[in-house]
Amino acid sequence: MPARRARLNLVNIFLWVFGGAILALSAWGAFLTLSEGRISPSAWQTLIVAGVALGSVYALIALGYTLVYGILFMINFAHGEVFMWGAFTAFFAASALNDIGMIDASPLLAFLLVLLTAMLVSMLVAVLLERVAYRPLRGAPRLVPLITAIGASLVLQYTARGFYGSGVRGYPGFGLFGGTVELGPIRIDVVELVVIFAALALMFALYFFINRTRTGRAMRAVSEDKDVAAMMGINVDRIIVTTFAIGGLLAGAAGILYTLLFNQVHFFMGFLPGIKAFTAAVLGGIGNIIGAALGGLLLGILEQVGPNLLLTGYGIPSPNQLQDVIAFTVLVLVLIFRPSGLLGRKENV
Repeated sequence: MPARRARLNLVNIFLWVFGGAILALSAWGAFLTLSEGRISPSAWQTLIVAGVALGSVYALIALGYTLVYGILFMINFAHGEVFMWGAFTAFFAASALNDIGMIDASPLLAFLLVLLTAMLVSMLVAVLLERVAYRPLRGAPRLVPLITAIGASLVLQYTARGFYGSGVRGYPGFGLFGGTVELGPIRIDVVELVVIFAALALMFALYFFINRTRTGRAMRAVSEDKDVAAMMGINVDRIIVTTFAIGGLLAGAAGILYTLLFNQVHFFMGFLPGIKAFTAAVLGGIGNIIGAALGGLLLGILEQVGPNLLLTGYGIPSPNQLQDVIAFTVLVLVLIFRPSGLLGRKENV
């Protein structure tokens, strides 16, 4: 036992030294970048707004992770593919509407139809995923559903590839989202403004649903204790299906908002956003709805601002290509210094 305790102490010391070194290098890089003044204030504003828009998408996906974890205490690693299926399927609806001229004639109605298609498809995929892959394993050890989720992710990826092909598809543009607006001293693209406000509206709607409706109270009861909730007359299976359905709806909406920012879809598009949304959920505190939203926004800002802020001072060319490094470094630092996340609770294991 003393030898084991000594090994654990050495591991903890190494992790803290490693994390401290990363923080020190980051702080020094930020100092060099700001002192040299290589990036203008307007460029910083553009990066922050872009980060908030991207973070809003991450937040919507992260909410799906945190809802499922709050109910079943499992990580649904197939959630990124739920996001992909909605956006990819809605591409064909958008193309059909574009072919008949509806996008030009009624762009707002066409956009709402595409958004509704994506949300419904993602909801259907999420519900089927719960019924086929997860419900039979509900009483199994935690590792079994985790491995199943990874397998389900691969199945959904390559099923989409079989149905839709492996090529990258470009979404038709919705004309009403062009141009820029000025909010005081800040200039922002209309598409980014739409993404931010749409995501915030969905987040507030979810918060209201969880805290003010009967089904939301039932979801909180099931997350506390399934057996007691069942004895109180709550249909636990129905609540779990509802949780997956809500997560799917949010993922589908996130998929369309993502296409507004990047204007393309492909069968592998759910992998990185899904992992980053999981990082956002861990950053905010997995199982905490407000934490997931906050973590998504913070991660989006860090991903856009971080490479320029931390790496430009070291003279690294094209720092934006290292956005993924910033995202996963954040995950490592959170796991080292605060595994429960910003708003999460420590669990006694």
